[in-house]
Amino acid sequence: MLIDILAAGGAEAPAQNFGFMEAMEQGGPVAWSILAILVIQSVGSFYILFTKIFEQNKVMKEYRTNRAAFWRAGSLKEGATKFDKDSAWRQLVDDGIRAGEESDKMSDSLESHDWLHGTLMRSESAIMAKLNGGLPFLATVGATAPFVGLLGTVIGIYRALINIGMSGSASIDKVAGPVGEALIMTAIGLLVAVPAVFAYNYLMSRNRKISAMLSGFSTDLQANITSNGAVKPAIRAAAAPAAKAKTAPATAKPAAPKA
Repeated sequence: MLIDILAAGGAEAPAQNFGFMEAMEQGGPVAWSILAILVIQSVGSFYILFTKIFEQNKVMKEYRTNRAAFWRAGSLKEGATKFDKDSAWRQLVDDGIRAGEESDKMSDSLESHDWLHGTLMRSESAIMAKLNGGLPFLATVGATAPFVGLLGTVIGIYRALINIGMSGSASIDKVAGPVGEALIMTAIGLLVAVPAVFAYNYLMSRNRKISAMLSGFSTDLQANITSNGAVKPAIRAAAAPAAKAKTAPATAKPAAPKA
C-alpha cells in the first residue's frame, strides 16, 4: 500500500529541466535583452580586433618593404610613388612635400621650419587617429561588460528571492532557474570583458610601435626637405645570399720515379 502511494506521488511530480535555455526562458525579456547586449559587445570587440590587426600589419609591412626604395629614389616625389596611394606613408610624404613648397614662400626661416614641422605632426596625428579608431569601444566593453553581466546576476537573484517568498520554501525547483540565470550572466559578462581588455592592450602596444615608426620617418623627411635632399638616412643594402664555395678536389701529386 505504501509503495503504491509513493509510486503515485512520484508519477505526479513534474519533471524539472535545467539548462541554459531553460534559465533564459525563466528570465524572460530582461534576461534575453542583457544577453543580446553582451553578444553585440563580444561580436563588436572581435570585429575591431581582427580589422585593426589587418590594418596595422598593412602599415608596418609597407614601411619595411618600401622604405629602402623610397630613400634611394632621386626625389621625394619619385619616392612617394613607391608607396600605395591610400597608405599612411604616402599621406605623410605628400603632406611633407606640400608643406615644403609652402614654407619656401615664407620670409622667416624659423616660421618656415615651424610650418613644416607642424604640418608633419598634424599628418601623424591624423594617421594615428585613424589607427586608434574603434579602440575606445574595446575599452568601454572591457569596463562595462562585467557590470552588464552583474545586472543580470542581480535580477536573477531577485527573482529567486521572489519565488522563495511566494512559495514559502527554498526548494531547488523554485530557485534553480533564477540562480542559474544569475551565474550564467556573470560568466558571460566576464567572457566578454576579458578578451576586450586583452585586445585593447595588444592593439595599443602595436599602435605605439607604429607611432614611433611614423615619428622617425617624419624626422628623416623633414631633414631631407630642409636640406634640399642632401640629408638621407643610412639604408643598408640588401644582403646577397652567400655563394657556396666550391672547392676543387685536391689532385694527388704524381709519385717521383724511383732511382
